[in-house]
Amino acid sequence: MTATDAGQVREQVRQRYAAAAEAVTGAGGRTALEVVDGAGCCAPSSASVPEVEASNGLCCGSGGEVHAAFGSALYTAGEQDQLPAQAVLASLGCGNPTAVADLHEGEKVLDLGSGGGIDVLLSAKRVGPSGFAYGVDMTSEMLELARANAAKAGATNVEFLHGTIEDVPLPDSSVDVVISNCVVNLSDDKGAVLAEMFRVLAPGGRIGVSDVVAEDHLSAADRAERGSYVGCIAGALSRAEYVDGLTAAGFTDASVEFTHEVVPGMHGAIIRATKPAHAHVHAAGAQASGCCSIDAQADCCEPSAKSTCCGATAGGAAPATCGCQ
Repeated sequence: MTATDAGQVREQVRQRYAAAAEAVTGAGGRTALEVVDGAGCCAPSSASVPEVEASNGLCCGSGGEVHAAFGSALYTAGEQDQLPAQAVLASLGCGNPTAVADLHEGEKVLDLGSGGGIDVLLSAKRVGPSGFAYGVDMTSEMLELARANAAKAGATNVEFLHGTIEDVPLPDSSVDVVISNCVVNLSDDKGAVLAEMFRVLAPGGRIGVSDVVAEDHLSAADRAERGSYVGCIAGALSRAEYVDGLTAAGFTDASVEFTHEVVPGMHGAIIRATKPAHAHVHAAGAQASGCCSIDAQADCCEPSAKSTCCGATAGGAAPATCGCQ
Protein backbone atom coordinates (compact mmCIF):
# COMPACT_ATOMS: atom_id res chain seq x y z
CA MET A 1 0.00 0.00 0.00
CA THR A 2 1.41 3.39 -0.98
CA ALA A 3 1.48 6.35 1.40
CA THR A 4 -1.34 7.94 -0.60
CA ASP A 5 -3.48 4.82 -0.39
CA ALA A 6 -2.72 4.50 3.33
CA GLY A 7 -3.89 8.06 3.90
CA GLN A 8 -7.04 7.43 1.92
CA VAL A 9 -7.76 4.25 3.89
CA ARG A 10 -7.37 6.11 7.18
CA GLU A 11 -9.72 8.83 5.99
CA GLN A 12 -12.24 6.20 4.87
CA VAL A 13 -12.08 4.66 8.33
CA ARG A 14 -12.48 8.04 10.02
CA GLN A 15 -15.45 9.02 7.86
CA ARG A 16 -17.29 5.76 8.34
CA TYR A 17 -16.82 5.71 12.12
CA ALA A 18 -17.83 9.36 12.33
CA ALA A 19 -21.00 8.47 10.40
CA ALA A 20 -21.62 5.57 12.78
CA ALA A 21 -21.36 7.86 15.83
CA GLU A 22 -23.66 10.47 14.33
CA ALA A 23 -26.15 7.80 13.27
CA VAL A 24 -26.34 6.25 16.73
CA THR A 25 -27.13 9.62 18.28
CA GLY A 26 -30.38 9.68 16.31
CA ALA A 27 -30.67 5.98 15.58
CA GLY A 28 -34.06 5.30 17.12
CA GLY A 29 -32.87 2.04 18.65
CA ARG A 30 -30.89 0.66 15.73
CA THR A 31 -27.21 -0.23 15.93
CA ALA A 32 -24.45 1.71 14.22
CA LEU A 33 -23.93 -1.23 11.86
CA GLU A 34 -27.56 -1.19 10.75
CA VAL A 35 -27.87 2.57 10.45
CA VAL A 36 -24.86 3.12 8.20
CA ASP A 37 -25.31 -0.12 6.24
CA GLY A 38 -22.42 -1.88 7.89
CA ALA A 39 -20.08 1.00 8.70
CA GLY A 40 -17.81 -1.16 10.80
CA CYS A 41 -18.40 -4.20 8.70
CA CYS A 42 -18.54 -3.30 5.00
CA ALA A 43 -16.91 -0.56 2.98
CA PRO A 44 -19.01 1.78 0.83
CA SER A 45 -19.39 0.53 -2.74
CA SER A 46 -18.06 3.85 -4.02
CA ALA A 47 -14.69 3.44 -2.32
CA SER A 48 -11.93 4.85 -4.49
CA VAL A 49 -9.02 2.88 -3.01
CA PRO A 50 -8.44 -0.69 -4.27
CA GLU A 51 -7.99 -2.01 -0.71
CA VAL A 52 -11.33 -0.48 0.31
CA GLU A 53 -13.62 -1.99 -2.33
CA ALA A 54 -17.02 -3.25 -1.21
CA SER A 55 -16.99 -6.66 0.42
CA ASN A 56 -19.90 -8.06 -1.64
CA GLY A 57 -21.95 -9.24 1.31
CA LEU A 58 -19.23 -11.41 2.87
CA CYS A 59 -19.33 -9.30 6.01
CA CYS A 60 -22.79 -7.78 5.90
CA GLY A 61 -25.67 -9.59 4.27
CA SER A 62 -27.78 -8.21 1.48
CA GLY A 63 -30.06 -5.41 2.54
CA GLY A 64 -27.64 -4.30 5.24
CA GLU A 65 -28.14 -7.19 7.67
CA VAL A 66 -25.43 -7.25 10.30
CA HIS A 67 -23.13 -10.27 10.46
CA ALA A 68 -23.26 -11.85 13.94
CA ALA A 69 -19.44 -11.82 14.03
CA PHE A 70 -19.52 -8.06 14.64
CA GLY A 71 -21.18 -5.64 17.02
CA SER A 72 -23.03 -5.67 20.33
CA ALA A 73 -24.19 -9.29 19.93
CA LEU A 74 -20.75 -10.33 21.22
CA TYR A 75 -21.53 -8.93 24.69
CA THR A 76 -23.68 -10.69 27.27
CA ALA A 77 -27.08 -9.32 28.20
CA GLY A 78 -25.72 -8.59 31.66
CA GLU A 79 -22.89 -6.51 30.25
CA GLN A 80 -25.23 -4.60 27.95
CA ASP A 81 -27.60 -3.88 30.82
CA GLN A 82 -24.78 -2.12 32.73
CA LEU A 83 -24.29 0.51 30.03
CA PRO A 84 -26.12 3.38 28.33
CA ALA A 85 -28.00 2.16 25.26
CA GLN A 86 -25.95 4.35 22.92
CA ALA A 87 -22.70 2.74 24.09
CA VAL A 88 -24.11 -0.65 23.12
CA LEU A 89 -25.59 0.59 19.85
CA ALA A 90 -22.22 2.07 18.81
CA SER A 91 -20.34 -1.21 19.19
CA LEU A 92 -18.53 -2.08 15.95
CA GLY A 93 -16.08 -4.68 17.26
CA CYS A 94 -15.43 -8.34 16.52
CA GLY A 95 -15.02 -9.55 20.10
CA ASN A 96 -15.25 -8.73 23.78
CA PRO A 97 -11.72 -7.96 25.01
CA THR A 98 -12.83 -7.10 28.55
CA ALA A 99 -14.00 -10.69 28.96
CA VAL A 100 -10.48 -12.06 28.37
CA ALA A 101 -8.23 -9.31 29.74
CA ASP A 102 -8.51 -10.63 33.33
CA LEU A 103 -8.81 -7.15 34.80
CA HIS A 104 -8.25 -6.61 38.50
CA GLU A 105 -9.24 -3.97 41.04
CA GLY A 106 -6.97 -0.94 40.89
CA GLU A 107 -5.45 -1.55 37.45
CA LYS A 108 -5.05 1.07 34.72
CA VAL A 109 -6.42 0.03 31.34
CA LEU A 110 -6.05 1.52 27.85
CA ASP A 111 -8.48 0.77 25.02
CA LEU A 112 -7.04 1.48 21.55
CA GLY A 113 -9.74 2.68 19.14
CA SER A 114 -12.32 3.11 21.89
CA GLY A 115 -15.23 4.16 19.68
CA GLY A 116 -18.46 4.75 21.59
CA GLY A 117 -16.82 3.67 24.82
CA ILE A 118 -18.35 0.25 25.51
CA ASP A 119 -15.06 -1.48 26.40
CA VAL A 120 -13.74 1.48 28.40
CA LEU A 121 -16.92 1.61 30.50
CA LEU A 122 -16.93 -2.15 31.10
CA SER A 123 -13.23 -1.97 32.02
CA ALA A 124 -13.87 0.88 34.44
CA LYS A 125 -16.44 -1.23 36.26
CA ARG A 126 -14.02 -4.16 36.49
CA VAL A 127 -11.07 -2.16 37.85
CA GLY A 128 -13.26 -0.26 40.29
CA PRO A 129 -12.89 3.22 41.81
CA SER A 130 -9.21 2.65 42.57
CA GLY A 131 -8.48 1.79 38.93
CA PHE A 132 -8.75 3.83 35.75
CA ALA A 133 -9.70 3.25 32.11
CA TYR A 134 -8.44 5.32 29.15
CA GLY A 135 -9.79 5.29 25.63
CA VAL A 136 -7.96 6.61 22.56
CA ASP A 137 -9.75 7.34 19.31
CA MET A 138 -8.99 9.47 16.24
CA THR A 139 -12.64 10.26 15.47
CA SER A 140 -14.00 13.38 17.14
CA GLU A 141 -17.60 12.25 16.74
CA MET A 142 -16.89 8.95 18.49
CA LEU A 143 -15.08 10.75 21.31
CA GLU A 144 -18.06 13.05 21.82
CA LEU A 145 -20.38 10.04 21.95
CA ALA A 146 -18.08 8.15 24.33
CA ARG A 147 -17.82 11.09 26.72
CA ALA A 148 -21.61 11.46 26.71
CA ASN A 149 -21.97 7.75 27.43
CA ALA A 150 -19.50 8.02 30.32
CA ALA A 151 -21.51 10.89 31.79
CA LYS A 152 -24.75 8.89 31.49
CA ALA A 153 -23.09 5.91 33.16
CA GLY A 154 -21.78 8.10 35.98
CA ALA A 155 -18.25 6.81 35.32
CA THR A 156 -15.67 8.99 37.04
CA ASN A 157 -12.62 6.76 36.51
CA VAL A 158 -12.46 7.12 32.72
CA GLU A 159 -10.87 9.50 30.22
CA PHE A 160 -11.21 9.57 26.44
CA LEU A 161 -8.23 10.98 24.54
CA HIS A 162 -7.97 12.19 20.95
CA GLY A 163 -5.14 10.45 19.12
CA THR A 164 -4.14 7.58 16.89
CA ILE A 165 -3.24 4.06 17.90
CA GLU A 166 0.13 4.51 16.16
CA ASP A 167 0.98 7.49 18.42
CA VAL A 168 -0.79 7.11 21.77
CA PRO A 169 -1.01 10.32 23.86
CA LEU A 170 0.13 8.66 27.09
CA PRO A 171 3.59 8.45 28.69
CA ASP A 172 5.80 5.38 28.86
CA SER A 173 4.85 2.61 31.31
CA SER A 174 1.58 4.32 32.24
CA VAL A 175 -0.93 1.43 32.11
CA ASP A 176 -1.17 -2.16 33.28
CA VAL A 177 -3.33 -3.56 30.48
CA VAL A 178 -3.94 -2.66 26.83
CA ILE A 179 -7.12 -3.84 25.11
CA SER A 180 -8.49 -3.21 21.63
CA ASN A 181 -11.54 -4.42 19.72
CA CYS A 182 -11.20 -5.01 15.99
CA VAL A 183 -9.07 -1.92 15.38
CA VAL A 184 -5.46 -3.08 14.89
CA ASN A 185 -6.41 -4.58 11.50
CA LEU A 186 -7.48 -1.10 10.35
CA SER A 187 -4.04 0.43 10.90
CA ASP A 188 -1.70 0.95 7.96
CA ASP A 189 1.32 0.70 10.33
CA LYS A 190 0.72 -2.26 12.59
CA GLY A 191 4.35 -2.37 13.69
CA ALA A 192 3.94 1.10 15.19
CA VAL A 193 0.74 0.01 16.97
CA LEU A 194 2.42 -3.00 18.57
CA ALA A 195 5.41 -0.85 19.57
CA GLU A 196 3.07 1.69 21.18
CA MET A 197 1.33 -1.06 23.13
CA PHE A 198 4.73 -2.13 24.45
CA ARG A 199 5.79 1.45 25.24
CA VAL A 200 2.75 2.47 27.29
CA LEU A 201 2.62 -0.78 29.28
CA ALA A 202 4.37 -0.94 32.62
CA PRO A 203 6.89 -3.78 32.95
CA GLY A 204 4.93 -6.95 33.59
CA GLY A 205 1.87 -5.49 31.85
CA ARG A 206 -0.21 -7.41 29.33
CA ILE A 207 -2.47 -7.08 26.30
CA GLY A 208 -5.87 -8.66 25.66
CA VAL A 209 -6.92 -7.77 22.13
CA SER A 210 -9.83 -8.86 19.95
CA ASP A 211 -9.12 -8.68 16.23
CA VAL A 212 -9.75 -10.35 12.89
CA VAL A 213 -6.88 -12.70 12.05
CA ALA A 214 -6.22 -14.76 8.92
CA GLU A 215 -5.13 -18.35 8.74
CA ASP A 216 -1.47 -18.54 7.79
CA HIS A 217 -2.04 -20.01 4.33
CA LEU A 218 -3.98 -16.95 3.13
CA SER A 219 -1.93 -14.43 1.19
CA ALA A 220 -2.60 -10.69 1.30
CA ALA A 221 -4.42 -11.06 -2.01
CA ASP A 222 -6.57 -13.85 -0.57
CA ARG A 223 -7.57 -11.62 2.33
CA ALA A 224 -8.41 -8.72 0.01
CA GLU A 225 -10.68 -11.02 -2.01
CA ARG A 226 -12.66 -11.86 1.12
CA GLY A 227 -13.54 -8.32 2.16
CA SER A 228 -12.58 -4.68 2.39
CA TYR A 229 -9.88 -2.93 4.39
CA VAL A 230 -12.42 -0.71 6.14
CA GLY A 231 -14.50 -3.84 6.73
CA CYS A 232 -11.75 -5.29 8.95
CA ILE A 233 -10.82 -8.03 6.46
CA ALA A 234 -8.23 -7.02 3.85
CA GLY A 235 -5.87 -5.45 6.40
CA ALA A 236 -5.88 -8.34 8.86
CA LEU A 237 -2.64 -10.02 9.90
CA SER A 238 -2.18 -13.77 9.79
CA ARG A 239 -1.69 -15.70 13.02
CA ALA A 240 2.07 -16.06 12.38
CA GLU A 241 2.41 -12.37 11.44
CA TYR A 242 0.72 -11.36 14.68
CA VAL A 243 2.93 -13.56 16.85
CA ASP A 244 6.08 -12.47 15.00
CA GLY A 245 5.09 -8.80 15.27
CA LEU A 246 4.45 -9.03 19.01
CA THR A 247 7.76 -10.82 19.54
CA ALA A 248 9.60 -8.20 17.50
CA ALA A 249 7.99 -5.47 19.58
CA GLY A 250 9.43 -7.07 22.71
CA PHE A 251 6.48 -9.07 24.07
CA THR A 252 6.69 -12.58 25.47
CA ASP A 253 4.12 -15.38 25.69
CA ALA A 254 2.36 -14.15 22.55
CA SER A 255 -0.68 -16.21 21.53
CA VAL A 256 -3.52 -15.96 19.01
CA GLU A 257 -6.68 -17.95 19.73
CA PHE A 258 -9.39 -18.18 17.06
CA THR A 259 -12.91 -17.78 18.47
CA HIS A 260 -15.31 -17.62 15.50
CA GLU A 261 -15.05 -17.53 11.71
CA VAL A 262 -15.87 -14.19 10.12
CA VAL A 263 -15.30 -15.17 6.48
CA PRO A 264 -13.71 -18.37 5.12
CA GLY A 265 -10.20 -18.71 6.53
CA MET A 266 -10.45 -15.57 8.69
CA HIS A 267 -11.51 -15.47 12.30
CA GLY A 268 -12.36 -13.28 15.22
CA ALA A 269 -9.48 -13.94 17.60
CA ILE A 270 -8.14 -13.22 21.07
CA ILE A 271 -4.54 -12.02 21.12
CA ARG A 272 -2.57 -12.09 24.37
CA ALA A 273 1.01 -11.16 25.23
CA THR A 274 3.07 -9.87 28.16
CA LYS A 275 5.68 -7.14 28.54
CA PRO A 276 8.65 -8.64 30.44
CA ALA A 277 8.92 -7.51 34.05
CA HIS A 278 12.53 -6.46 33.47
CA ALA A 279 11.80 -4.41 30.33
CA HIS A 280 13.38 -0.95 30.21
CA VAL A 281 11.59 2.26 29.39
CA HIS A 282 12.69 3.33 25.92
CA ALA A 283 14.87 6.38 25.51
CA ALA A 284 13.18 9.48 24.12
CA GLY A 285 13.14 9.47 20.35
CA ALA A 286 14.04 5.79 20.08
CA GLN A 287 10.79 4.95 18.35
CA ALA A 288 11.62 7.30 15.49
CA SER A 289 14.99 5.68 14.92
CA GLY A 290 13.66 3.02 12.58
CA CYS A 291 14.71 0.06 14.70
CA CYS A 292 11.13 -0.26 15.89
CA SER A 293 9.86 -1.55 12.56
CA ILE A 294 9.08 -5.24 12.42
CA ASP A 295 11.04 -5.64 9.20
CA ALA A 296 14.13 -3.93 10.68
CA GLN A 297 14.06 -6.05 13.80
CA ALA A 298 13.52 -9.24 11.82
CA ASP A 299 16.84 -8.58 10.09
CA CYS A 300 18.54 -7.72 13.37
CA CYS A 301 18.72 -11.10 15.08
CA GLU A 302 16.59 -13.76 16.66
CA PRO A 303 14.04 -12.44 19.23
CA SER A 304 15.81 -14.16 22.13
CA ALA A 305 19.00 -12.21 21.42
CA LYS A 306 17.59 -8.78 20.58
CA SER A 307 18.74 -7.26 23.86
CA THR A 308 22.35 -7.65 22.81
CA CYS A 309 22.27 -6.83 19.12
CA CYS A 310 19.54 -4.28 18.37
CA GLY A 311 20.43 -0.64 18.06
CA ALA A 312 22.71 1.78 19.82
CA THR A 313 22.70 2.56 23.51
CA ALA A 314 21.78 5.85 25.15
CA GLY A 315 24.72 7.00 27.24
CA GLY A 316 25.72 3.48 28.10
CA ALA A 317 22.21 2.63 29.34
CA ALA A 318 19.83 0.01 28.00
CA PRO A 319 19.42 -0.32 24.23
CA ALA A 320 17.59 2.76 22.93
CA THR A 321 15.23 0.80 20.71
CA CYS A 322 11.60 -0.28 20.74
CA GLY A 323 10.97 -3.90 21.58
CA CYS A 324 14.60 -5.00 21.76
CA GLN A 325 14.66 -5.64 25.50
